[in-house]
Amino acid sequence: MSVPPSAVQLQEANEFLKEHPEVQFVDLLIADMNGVVRGKRIERASLHKVYEKGINLPASLFALDINGSTVESTGLGLDIGDADRICYPIPGTLSDEPWQKRPTAQLLMTMHELEGQPFFADPREVLRQVVEKFDELGLTICAAFELEFYLIDQENLNGRPQPPRSPISGKRPQSTQVYLIDDLDEYADCLQDILEAAKVQGIPADAIVKESAPAQFEVNLHHVTDAIKACDYAVLLKRLIKNIAYDHEMDTTFMAKPYPGQAGNGLHVHISLIDKKTGKNIFTADDPEQNAALRHAVGGVLETMAASMAFLCPNVNSYRRFGAQFYVPNAPSWGLDNRTVALRVPTGSPDSVRLEHRVAGADANPYLMMSAILAGIHHGLTNKIEPGAPIEGNSYEQLEQSLPNNLRDALRELDDSEILAKYISPDYIDIFVACKESELEEFEHSISDLEYNWYLHTV
Repeated sequence: MSVPPSAVQLQEANEFLKEHPEVQFVDLLIADMNGVVRGKRIERASLHKVYEKGINLPASLFALDINGSTVESTGLGLDIGDADRICYPIPGTLSDEPWQKRPTAQLLMTMHELEGQPFFADPREVLRQVVEKFDELGLTICAAFELEFYLIDQENLNGRPQPPRSPISGKRPQSTQVYLIDDLDEYADCLQDILEAAKVQGIPADAIVKESAPAQFEVNLHHVTDAIKACDYAVLLKRLIKNIAYDHEMDTTFMAKPYPGQAGNGLHVHISLIDKKTGKNIFTADDPEQNAALRHAVGGVLETMAASMAFLCPNVNSYRRFGAQFYVPNAPSWGLDNRTVALRVPTGSPDSVRLEHRVAGADANPYLMMSAILAGIHHGLTNKIEPGAPIEGNSYEQLEQSLPNNLRDALRELDDSEILAKYISPDYIDIFVACKESELEEFEHSISDLEYNWYLHTV
């Protein structure tokens, strides 16, 4: 069976083209396992056909390593003849690309089997299956991401990144100046264009904060009552930031740790749960420690955190980001308004109590990251997992590092997790692990400059 477009979807295309007669092309976008956006560019006249019949892309799109090469051990490449699946538009994602010189729009897609059912290896589908379990509990997920990134120069220095020159002063920032307004002024045109482009695309980004390293910033997204849409926004925001920065003759990086000795890029997410019958946040409490649902959610996330690390920190570089001085927790822990723990519970008004998950890097795929965190929350709620007492004070002085601190150990934890396998298809976990083990093998067979410096003339 096929998945025919609804009249509402076709109307969406008609209205957009009518309102935007200048649009010449449409980029059809789909995020791969690494959160890298891939797809096709079509001419304006072909948009209706895309809504009516979809587009074909190979299933191997979800078996690509970080360099875009198919990992054959996944079974999604030559083993199946590199066969196509069909991709359909996601309603509500058709928008302008403000950075394009030739007027271009974009449309987010999701992959299906030829018979119509969602394709299991699409990370968006992985998340949808976890979200369904909350629907069964009568709960709506409310979520918002905070995304950190560096502006960098378009020219590397001896193959390494460097901060861009300020368009105002012409100087490269060197010092750590967290929350400094003057640094926002130095790159004001680029940063303001990011916010304005987000508004054009319907991405709810409302603030940019200067972070603690040279030319490092954070964009905050509004809470939305749709976990999948929150991830859509995060994926599209990364693409938007890269393109706007390029228009300003700068590059960006979401690499977890681009500079030794400086803070890494994190991807924090805030999550609360809304009772569909009452419309109330089930974590609401004057004293969060006394809210059983909150405690159980925390308990489940802490119990599954080690097994989730490969989704939270999916690359070799991801594990260089950890360290007490950079507020990156390396042990399962929670606390009230405490930024040294893995799970922070902000202590604002009672009805805004939520979880802030602070472990993942900006290099994580938001769909897979969210899937793992929600799996932990659901596990905690349904099994009434108690988290223990919250940490007060500096958690780094009280807890030993216990989360996996390298990709190989993280992949083993994921592969062995009976809990996550109840939420995320073991077939998908096999594909993910195969891709990451392939990257890891290539990395471990490379010889670094440091090895030459240490050993070439000494041993």
